[in-house]
Amino acid sequence: MRRDDLLDLNDALQHPGRKIAVDISTELTSEEDLDLVSPLEGFIEAVSTGNLLLVEGQFKTKVVLECARCGSAIEQDVNFDIQEQFNVEGVPSSYSSQDFAKVVTDEPFPLFEGNNLMVEALLRQDLLIALPVQPLCEFGWDGDCPVASARVPKG
Repeated sequence: MRRDDLLDLNDALQHPGRKIAVDISTELTSEEDLDLVSPLEGFIEAVSTGNLLLVEGQFKTKVVLECARCGSAIEQDVNFDIQEQFNVEGVPSSYSSQDFAKVVTDEPFPLFEGNNLMVEALLRQDLLIALPVQPLCEFGWDGDCPVASARVPKG
């Protein structure tokens, strides 16, 4: 069974120094806790040093968040960079016919199936980290927010 969110990085792993670069656009449809207004778009580049797999990229999207002060829905642009490194064990097949290089991860949630990167799992992880801790509507903490004011009892 072929999965659309898998990125085959085996060529880079078996040939250190070879770069794989792909443009990505996804809506993360399987993510119920993220409300994307526009697709998550960007690129990923991966290269192996022989001992490490380096994965870098840049992404942007627009999400709907809840204002930390008044609870109103707000749209916010989110931009983030990916800079990950994963251990590689084994000898790349370009150097030896006896072995092959493979990614070894110690992530609590799997990011690889063999030498295939689970792109949406990585993007979800980095997007969640990039979200603001306390998103605020246009009134911020100090402005006269009508929604927040209506919640405060008069007296």
